[in-house]
Amino acid sequence: MSADEVIALKREMDELVSTMCKAMNDPKRLMILYALKEQQLSVGDIADLLESNYANVSQHLAVLRERGLVESSRQRNTIYYSLRHPKIIDAIDTLRLVMQEEISRRIELLHPN
Repeated sequence: MSADEVIALKREMDELVSTMCKAMNDPKRLMILYALKEQQLSVGDIADLLESNYANVSQHLAVLRERGLVESSRQRNTIYYSLRHPKIIDAIDTLRLVMQEEISRRIELLHPN
């Protein structure tokens, strides 16, 4: 890897951490992304689904929208949210698989056959 490639990669990683990773560093925001996986929902719909309060869900949606992970559309008096990049779920699922493998590895180290 050349020095220019390292510099470009560092910039890209800095941007990734400051946008996407910071947006996804809260379990509630991850649950909101999963709630939006197959359909657009209103804040109230998401709050009901996640058994959370409206204000809290609204704050999390604002972070996700600001970081470009969700988008909103108005239909009459209701604002609906949807995933801007549905493939983000694939990325989260990959991280979940890695985490599950790591948990299994740690359990095996603690309790070998």
